[in-house]
Amino acid sequence: MRPYRVGSAPRVVVLGGGTGSHTALTGLRRHPIDLKSIVSVMDSGGSSGRLRDEYGVLPPGDARQCLVALAGDDDSAAMLRALFNYRFRGARSGGHSLDGHNLGNLFISALTDITGSTESAYTWAGRLLGARGQVIPVTTSNVQLCAMLTNGSVLHGESAIDLRRDQGEVGIDYVYLDQPAYPTAAAVEALRTADLVVIGPGDLYTSIIPNLLVDGIAEALSQARFRMYVLNLMTKDGESNNFRASTFVEQVLEYARPAKVDAVLANTLQLPETALRRYAREGAYPVELDADALESWGIEVLARPLASARHLVRHDSVALANAVLEYLSLRIAPPAIDSTNTQRALNG
Repeated sequence: MRPYRVGSAPRVVVLGGGTGSHTALTGLRRHPIDLKSIVSVMDSGGSSGRLRDEYGVLPPGDARQCLVALAGDDDSAAMLRALFNYRFRGARSGGHSLDGHNLGNLFISALTDITGSTESAYTWAGRLLGARGQVIPVTTSNVQLCAMLTNGSVLHGESAIDLRRDQGEVGIDYVYLDQPAYPTAAAVEALRTADLVVIGPGDLYTSIIPNLLVDGIAEALSQARFRMYVLNLMTKDGESNNFRASTFVEQVLEYARPAKVDAVLANTLQLPETALRRYAREGAYPVELDADALESWGIEVLARPLASARHLVRHDSVALANAVLEYLSLRIAPPAIDSTNTQRALNG
C-alpha cells in the first residue's frame, strides 16, 4: 500500500456526477482536507445538452453543481453562487433562446471559449467562486453514453438513459461509450495520489459508472489508498429495480476493475412514510442493506443515519461528511487530521 504523507492534509477525491457530488462536497469542504472533485462530462439533456449540441462545448452542468458546492461563504461568493444557479425561465410570449438555460452553464461555456480549454475554465470558475477545492473533468473527449438493454435495444445519450419514457420495465444490461475517451492528466494524478476516493452518491449508470468507462480511470483508482462507495438511498425505476446494496457494489466493481472497494457507507435512518409512498408511485424503494454479502467480500460496512427527507430523499451533507472523515481518521496517520475543526465536526 502506498505510504501516507505524515503531517499533510488528507487528499480526498469525490468521483461522480452533479447532484450527488454536490451533496458530498458541500459537507466535506468545511473540513481541513485537500479536496478534489472528478466529474463526468457526458450530459446530453437540458441546458448542458443544448450547449453541447449548439456550441460544441463539453456539458458543464455537473461541474457547475460541484463548483457551487465548493464556493466560499463570504457575501461575494454567495452572490456568485446564486448567479451560477440562476435559470432563465418564464418568457411571457413565445420561446426565447435563453429559456431553460442556467447562467452558470453559460458562464463556464464562455470561460471555455476564452481560456481555450475545459480544465482552465473550471479552474477560473473555481477561483472566482473562492472554491475550497478543485473540480476536474474526468475527460475532455466528446463522447456519448450508451446503454444496452436486456432486450437488445440500445439507448443513445445520457438523458435517454436517465429519463426513460418507454421500455422502463426493461433492465440495463451494460453501459458503454460510443468511442474511446481519454482521461485528463489531472484526474489520473488526483486518483492515483488520493488517500480516499469517495465514489458517489449518484445514479449508478449515468453518474458513477460513466467515469469508470474512461480509459485509465479504473487503473488510477486502484492506486488510491482507500476507496469508499456511498450507497444510494433509493432504487431507480428502469435503472436499479430490486437492487440491493450488494447489487450496486457488484456493478461498481465490474466496471472499476482492477480497483476494489474498501468500504460502503449506507443509511440507517428510517424515511418518512409520506416520502416512501411518493417514491413508490415512481417505482423507487429504499435500498436493502445486505451487509453480510458485502462483508463476505472483505468490504467494510459503515451504517449511519445519513438521509435527509423533505420533499426529496437526499443524503444529509453534514452527516455524510462526518462519516467520511470518521472513516479516514481511523486509517491514516493521526496528526494529519487531528485538528480542532475536524474534531468539532466529527463530534457534531
